[in-house]
Amino acid sequence: MKRFITSAFLIIFYSINAQSYTPPNGYQPSYSSALSVNSLGGGHAVFGVKSENSNKVLKYDEIIGSPYFDKQFHLASVATDYEKASVRYNSYLDEIEFERDGKPLVLPKEEKFSRIKFSNSNSTIVLLETKDDLTGYFFELISGSNALYKKNKIKFIDAVPALNSYATDRPAIFKILDPVYYIKTENGFIKKPKNQKEILEQFPDKKEALSAFFKENKIKFDKEEDLKKLVSFLNQ
Repeated sequence: MKRFITSAFLIIFYSINAQSYTPPNGYQPSYSSALSVNSLGGGHAVFGVKSENSNKVLKYDEIIGSPYFDKQFHLASVATDYEKASVRYNSYLDEIEFERDGKPLVLPKEEKFSRIKFSNSNSTIVLLETKDDLTGYFFELISGSNALYKKNKIKFIDAVPALNSYATDRPAIFKILDPVYYIKTENGFIKKPKNQKEILEQFPDKKEALSAFFKENKIKFDKEEDLKKLVSFLNQ
């Protein structure tokens, strides 16, 4: 009985001390409080496309080209409270894939995971609601009160069987489409900005400064570097 009381006292003593213990100044615990993407469910990544002309599912390696912006996985920050993870962007499906136990899964399209920042290139992919058919992931080119985003899209073009013995089959391909640029302002998005007039209408308070800017800079609205220069000026 005496031994039982002593043991109970020691358990209570250590429990109280553990709860009230304060680490010395400068001490950092060896464990990390950051979450891991390994804890996420995520959908399984798909590696095939249904070919209507061939009436079968074609694996990615049976299709000419690639559905990925970059096929390799790269370390990236995926959320504030999560550890960095190896990810890649599937431009065809508009999905971010991550590796778990050597198997690729799809990162949930949620606000929590709406900013993917790659460690090796400083490239950033963001999840945007543009209220059109391109809503999804965009590359952030310029940030700020006015921002510039780029949509990279890859299209699947189905295989075409030969019509006769004199013709040849045409294989299925992944085709890289021209990028689509968006300028985000306080009033919304400008999709595929076309000319100076469109910009001047969006920024009436900067009309004089913009007119001088356009006079000094021959901005081509289909050139990425020119759009970067324009949006950087708008943020001044």
